Amino acid sequence: MAEPHSTPPIAPKEPKRIEAQGDVRIDNYFWLRERENPKVRAYVEAENAYTQAVMDHTAALQETLYQEMRGRIQEDDSTVPERIDDWYYYRRTEEGKQYPIYCRKEGSLDAPEEVLLDQNELAAGHDFCDMGVYRISPDHKLLAFSVDYAGTERFTLQVKDLTTGALLPDAIPDTFYSVEWAADNQTLFYNKQDAAWRPYKVFRHRLGTALTDDPLVFHEDNDSYWLQLYKSKDQRYILLDMHSSTTKEVQFIPADQPEATPTVIHPREHKLEYSVEHHPTLRGGVFLIVTNGEAENFRVMTAPVAMPGKANWQEFIPHRPAVKVDGVEPFANHLVIHERENGLRQIRVIDLATAQEQFVTFPEPVYNYDRHTNPEFDTTTLRFTYNSLTTPDTVFDYNMADGTRVQRKQQAVLGGYDPANYVAERRFATARDGTKVPISLVRHKATPVDQPAPMLLYGYGSYGVCIDPYFAASRVSLLDRGMVFAIAHIRGGGEMGRAWYLHGKLLHKMNTFTDFVDCAQSLVDEGVTAPDKLTAMGRSAGGLLMGAVVNLRPDL
Repeated sequence: MAEPHSTPPIAPKEPKRIEAQGDVRIDNYFWLRERENPKVRAYVEAENAYTQAVMDHTAALQETLYQEMRGRIQEDDSTVPERIDDWYYYRRTEEGKQYPIYCRKEGSLDAPEEVLLDQNELAAGHDFCDMGVYRISPDHKLLAFSVDYAGTERFTLQVKDLTTGALLPDAIPDTFYSVEWAADNQTLFYNKQDAAWRPYKVFRHRLGTALTDDPLVFHEDNDSYWLQLYKSKDQRYILLDMHSSTTKEVQFIPADQPEATPTVIHPREHKLEYSVEHHPTLRGGVFLIVTNGEAENFRVMTAPVAMPGKANWQEFIPHRPAVKVDGVEPFANHLVIHERENGLRQIRVIDLATAQEQFVTFPEPVYNYDRHTNPEFDTTTLRFTYNSLTTPDTVFDYNMADGTRVQRKQQAVLGGYDPANYVAERRFATARDGTKVPISLVRHKATPVDQPAPMLLYGYGSYGVCIDPYFAASRVSLLDRGMVFAIAHIRGGGEMGRAWYLHGKLLHKMNTFTDFVDCAQSLVDEGVTAPDKLTAMGRSAGGLLMGAVVNLRPDL
């Protein structure tokens, strides 16, 4: 007789007939959607019990790994201060405390520290505490922040007087992640969700007035669209962004006219996507528009503020089939273009006075960088964080005027981590349709390359999201034990451009799954790993990937 939990539970089939778009199909597992169904709960508990039983013999190793990974984290830490006007803002963490402390200094980094918000104090008496937004008013006298104590992503928005330390009575419940100040330091714009957690309404609140008097600024009644808002980098406009999976529309409100009716940049047009920034002096003052209009990999256009519709868009940076434009970052005298070519991110800087271009160079063939908010508009400094599969997060300030850079900080990895002990590389697998799929790998230099090694292969492949080759201190414990970590940059993601995403969605979704299988098979064929040494991981939409590939190739 089998031991309890020695065999995996099997979900029973309960056929359900589904009709959609003139098509009829039978779903034997539709009942698993019913989260409150006792049978579903019992099945999930059985799966958990089976997993626990299978993994029981590794309990000691799990604890060892956990302690090692935790031991590499420096708990006393601080972000690099970010200058906004005459203030330096940063957050820090302290050993033994779960949450960050938000601080600033006035005029100089040698000035006394002012604690603006201690999330540990907010969390006292609560089992959960998540910060949604953190917005300083333009005059630096007020702080708008939102907190969720239940894990529902419905935040209470509050305002703190930074002169007195007092919370204002303006507490707004059930807000989402978008909050912006108008230029008057008295008006806040915020968004709310519907019952399905879709952000769909933007309201305007003037401090000191009743919440019931908050005017509705915009209501997105199409349930396939999300409604968010942000402020242009030069602080002149509040921008309302409505987007579905295929279409976008943006409206704007002058930040110094908070009661103005939103103006549409260009009405939503099926499959037309665009994002908006503003530059006050370029071409006399224009909106900068990144769009896929007649440009699969996006191009940059300008539009006059008075007549911003598509008919008046003028090309500023043309479309290039091999380079995808991810976004633009305007500064007073420079324009930064965030791009992606051959699967890797790159930064292009244009001098707006001379039109000369420069690229920020990176030292490794496999790398990643993360954008910072760079809140200062009138500056020549571009801040970004560089990392790779072997290099911890490293903050740089890049001088756009002369091309020099200064390292401001590198993430501390405790326990004697030395990047020189690890080797990263990039390979390409040939998918069954002939497509070359990039794979990023990292291993310890002592791991033999002439015999198969244990491997953890990660994948996602959805929504155009790029899984770039990033650093993770927790990964070191696996590499030190001879494992190879790899990322399969499969279709459905956006690593190789817009077409890479489109060829991994809807009727082409199967490419996501077969790409992952073909990457795994390639790594086995090349002797990097073996079927009995290969593990795979995916989270969220990557969970769908895992379910598909394990059924497609259980032998692999």
